[in-house]
Amino acid sequence: MMLYAALLVLVVLLGLTVVNTKVLREYERGVLFRLGRLKPLAGPGLVFLIPFVDRLVRVDLRTVTLTIPPQEVITRDNVPARVNAVAYFKVTDPARAITEVEEYAVATSQIAQTTLRSVLGHAELDDLLAERDQLNDSLRRIIDEQTEPWGIKVTTVEIKDVEIPEAMQRAMARQAEAERERRAKIINSEGEFQAAQKVYEAAEILSRNPAAIQLRYLQTLLELGGEKSTIVFPLPMDLLKPFQGAGQHADGEPVESGLDLSAQADALRQLLNGSEVDGLH
Repeated sequence: MMLYAALLVLVVLLGLTVVNTKVLREYERGVLFRLGRLKPLAGPGLVFLIPFVDRLVRVDLRTVTLTIPPQEVITRDNVPARVNAVAYFKVTDPARAITEVEEYAVATSQIAQTTLRSVLGHAELDDLLAERDQLNDSLRRIIDEQTEPWGIKVTTVEIKDVEIPEAMQRAMARQAEAERERRAKIINSEGEFQAAQKVYEAAEILSRNPAAIQLRYLQTLLELGGEKSTIVFPLPMDLLKPFQGAGQHADGEPVESGLDLSAQADALRQLLNGSEVDGLH
């Protein structure tokens, strides 16, 4: 009878030992309480607990991805927006994460939500859309300062999406279109200014020698003469001076040869036709 009792006690003890033996993975730590008092951290590996005396709380040391629910915020320039974000944190001190706050994951989520509304409420819409890096860093720093006493380290906070009213989206589209038009006009004006500078420089060079102007004029006539169309082109008076003097003596009296203006015009037209200027009137 005593043997059976001893075997029964042994089986019960073995059963309790198996039940109270925990295996902690490499990324887990155990916060051990013995009769309610905090003991040194346990794990990783096998952890033997005293039945009815020890209580073990598992803590995951890996980085946790925390999705911050969408928050309704009003920016500093009175624009309503709906913003959601994501935060990454991990437990650096398991004992404080268990003893200093209840449900550290829930507490961190609540802190992240309130901080998101507070920080974005002090920012303008342009900053919210264009300066996200600075806002992300500010959010991470503020949240980390509040969770540090709990043994929680916030490593990253990222704003995922910003939703603004449709009317504001149309206004921003009009603003962007006006900005593109302004840039196009500026670029066009700069091009015209540079072209005018080059034309001015060319005119300065040509003005140094009148013959250069006449050669450029004749070159232009030859280029226009290649087109199969009638072109009315102004004729400089310098080209007519030789013909104007052809009907007068040196003392200014008319020449008796009878060369009139019509004859001078015919001679000029033949000269230009000889230079392959087609269709000039």
